[in-house]
Amino acid sequence: MLSIRPAEIKDIEAITKIYNEAVLKTTATFDTVIKTVEEQTIWLKSHDNSHPVIISELQGKVNGWASLSPWSDRIAYSKTAEISIYVKEEFRNQGYGKKLMSKILDDGKVSGLHTIIARIADGNQVSIKIHEAFGFKHIGVMKEVGEKFGKIIDVHLMQKIYIP
Repeated sequence: MLSIRPAEIKDIEAITKIYNEAVLKTTATFDTVIKTVEEQTIWLKSHDNSHPVIISELQGKVNGWASLSPWSDRIAYSKTAEISIYVKEEFRNQGYGKKLMSKILDDGKVSGLHTIIARIADGNQVSIKIHEAFGFKHIGVMKEVGEKFGKIIDVHLMQKIYIP
């Protein structure tokens, strides 16, 4: 049975492995160099109650994670976060990403965030559809801003505003 809970330091190796899988095989992240466990530990520790990181696990093994990270370090953006969701390759397209999305969005609302931003690489229609299903609206396209796997890539911006 799937369980979802706040990420802990003990999860960092699994979080790093899942992220690095995306770095090497997808355009879900524009990182092109894998992260170390030490780098991801610093990243995890930089999150707080307003910017949670959660994991999903099956039979005690992490199969995905989601985070809300600060959109900017400028104070005026303090109620805005960027969403990230990563699911281990063999567990994709089975609904785990949707469960992580639902929980992380609930956590964001409870923490007092106002706006969630998603950046989605062109061609990732599955991610766009999932975000739409959770109330995200298209707010623009950044043309030719990323380069990965020898291609120049547009990035779709989507936004969800929590209604009080």
